[in-house]
Amino acid sequence: MSRRGRLLAVLLLVVTGLGGCAETALVNHTAKSVLRNDGPPAQGGARGGIYKVGNPYQINGVWYYPKEDPGYDETGIGSWYGEQFHAKTTANGETFDMNEVTAAHPTLPMPSLVRVTNLENGRSIVVRVNDRGPYANGRIIDLSRRSAQLLGYERQGTAKVRVQYIGPAPLDGDGGRMLAAANGASHENPAAAPRAEVSAEALPPPPGAKGKTTSVAKPAEPPPSATQILAAQNRAGGGAPVATATETDLAHQTVDVGPARGGQIFVQVGAFSLHENAHKLAARLSLIGPVGVSSTFVNRQEFFRVRLGPYNQVAGADQALQQVLNSGMTDARIVVE
Repeated sequence: MSRRGRLLAVLLLVVTGLGGCAETALVNHTAKSVLRNDGPPAQGGARGGIYKVGNPYQINGVWYYPKEDPGYDETGIGSWYGEQFHAKTTANGETFDMNEVTAAHPTLPMPSLVRVTNLENGRSIVVRVNDRGPYANGRIIDLSRRSAQLLGYERQGTAKVRVQYIGPAPLDGDGGRMLAAANGASHENPAAAPRAEVSAEALPPPPGAKGKTTSVAKPAEPPPSATQILAAQNRAGGGAPVATATETDLAHQTVDVGPARGGQIFVQVGAFSLHENAHKLAARLSLIGPVGVSSTFVNRQEFFRVRLGPYNQVAGADQALQQVLNSGMTDARIVVE
């Protein structure tokens, strides 16, 4: 095990005796700190930022597999982080500024552009992903404080969100200025999209490891510029509508507002091609809470999803998810639809 891995393992053992809130905060802080010190000093833009996908890594018993994922479009719970990491180095070597419109994501390339929609009030913005996280309770994105303010959930701390990948962000060394793809363009107000990716070719985790197994991308080469991507999309005339590639200060960008979609919160524990296997798992989960089996089709093949819920509050879903994770089913995740 590498020095980084040993350090993280020791620190995670320390937090196991702490209370839930304290443990969550320390795990997030420890994970970000260790991942930011992975590898040699970054070289790139004015603030040291580089294009980075990164290697598979393990946090709190769960494996994460960074990769380029052009079709990424998921719903879940978003959180935010701020003062504790202000002015510190991000996972790709930039400087985190809680007053800029940036975000942390567990697996997407850095830096990249994503559109984040608060499903509870319809607000939507484009943010720059330049950090890793979050790792607590199935959160799918960790926004900067400014981003959370623009989306209207700074005070409540979390919100039901949709995250859509747009493309790589330019290496300009400034987290507050970027090519704001899709900002200013008319586009369809997104609905809460269910996560249906239940079948994929996967590599097993390292020997003795437990956790998520997803396909590992080949080492990525520096991507084309955002200008090139926008031009190609406009020529093709397909995909999400995009704006003319002009530099925009994201800290002062226009917030798009559409109808609030809301959405119910579920804990998805597994998906099976055999109905019988799905119902066996559902029977095991019945002691935790309300559980159901639903059908979905992926590439014309039917799968049976096992889900706990729905839950009206994030806290209820968090509690159910933790019980499932404690039972050893570390592929469980929170979804919103």
